[in-house]
Amino acid sequence: MKPVIGVPLRYEHIGEDERSVLYIGEKVRRCLQKAAGNVFVIVPVQDVCYIDTKGDEFLELTVEEKAMINKNLDLCDGLFLPGGTKFTPYDRYILECAIEKRIPTLAVCLSMQMMSCYLEDVKLEVNDTFINHNQEDDNLLIHKVRIDKDSKLYKILGKEEILVNSFHNYHAFSNNIYNSVAFSDDGIIEALEYPSDFFNIGVQWHPEISYDFDDNSKKIIDTFIKEALKRKLELREKQEV
Repeated sequence: MKPVIGVPLRYEHIGEDERSVLYIGEKVRRCLQKAAGNVFVIVPVQDVCYIDTKGDEFLELTVEEKAMINKNLDLCDGLFLPGGTKFTPYDRYILECAIEKRIPTLAVCLSMQMMSCYLEDVKLEVNDTFINHNQEDDNLLIHKVRIDKDSKLYKILGKEEILVNSFHNYHAFSNNIYNSVAFSDDGIIEALEYPSDFFNIGVQWHPEISYDFDDNSKKIIDTFIKEALKRKLELREKQEV
């Protein structure tokens, strides 16, 4: 039995005419399938061009649009929230629902930054540091991350310090809801956790990219998939009672 892992599509321009497209990264798809997850893509619901519309130009989600998102999420045992170039009201509502429904959630890069803005105004800042946070080679781990021993991430990895990859130009601030549980040596937040007993973790790096060659990345992804499967089995047991 495999858990269904929902992945919101991302937005980009492609081709000489810069057509807007929705996509799922190949590293995301392949990693989740290798980890025994069934990938289920979740599409945006508003009748706008998501890549061209600015953050303050989006209308509030309607009741009908929220219902469409909820129907998709009811099919998911876990949620993988990918990186990208922007997040929208659609993405923020998915995170809100994931918390309400207690769906195991792993967010990476931009989506971790979205967690830092949960229920708050967007507050991100351009990196200005001695550490390279935007590498070019996918096959490298380039800087250290220090992990709080009193965290779920530490329980998963059993380490206070690891090496990670890095592909971001902006960084997040802490908020009043998520706990900041890992930092790079320049003080930039590298991991956030929702204070609960279910899996809701964001990391600034990309474990899906380094899944094949980094044991720590594999542990994070595999633990996420196990939590999604656990939820699937628990819901099935309740339905059978």
